Amino acid sequence: MFRSVRHMIYDLIEWRSQILSGTLPQDELKELKKKVTAKIDYGNRILDLDLVVRDEDGNILDPEQTSTISLFRAHEIASKQVEERLQEEKSQKQNIDINRQAKFAATPSFALFVNLKNVVCKIGEDAEVLMSLYDPLESKFISENYLVRWSSCGLPKDIDRLHNLRAVFTDLGSKDLKREKISFVCQIVRVGRMELRDNNTRKLTSGLRRPFGVAGTSGG
Repeated sequence: MFRSVRHMIYDLIEWRSQILSGTLPQDELKELKKKVTAKIDYGNRILDLDLVVRDEDGNILDPEQTSTISLFRAHEIASKQVEERLQEEKSQKQNIDINRQAKFAATPSFALFVNLKNVVCKIGEDAEVLMSLYDPLESKFISENYLVRWSSCGLPKDIDRLHNLRAVFTDLGSKDLKREKISFVCQIVRVGRMELRDNNTRKLTSGLRRPFGVAGTSGG
């Protein structure tokens, strides 16, 4: 309610400035005054205030100079116009809600937030930590990998990301929720020599990716 009234007040302030500027042609000025009075009547209605009866030009009718029948008919016309505006606003809001629901239903609507605190695994060399979602019944991964490069010192290779290793798996829709089981799998790939105990400098290799370990949830 507050946002609606605030928006209407901003419109009235802008329109008042245009009217006071004196630069509008007579036909535009007349139409703008009608918009102003319609907006005021609509605002009074949603705030449960008294309905102001006006003539065709938007001027307030003087009950001392207007017959009772004329006041009654003008009141009926004003009430009808305000009700039509309320129905129009309600219809527009329903259409917006329907469009939002349709858009929400057509896109993935679920996500999994992951916050990596630490990798407690003695590797001895640099490593890559890959996390993903896996369907054990279909024996396939159902998401992309979240990759974190881990140094041999036990810290992220990108030290600026320390305590800020977060990822969101956003490609989860209603189809994924219907899966009987979904497991969270973490794979560790060692990056370095062929053999950890290879101390012979003539055979020394580097930069090789070797599977080192894997862990995962039991599914559910």
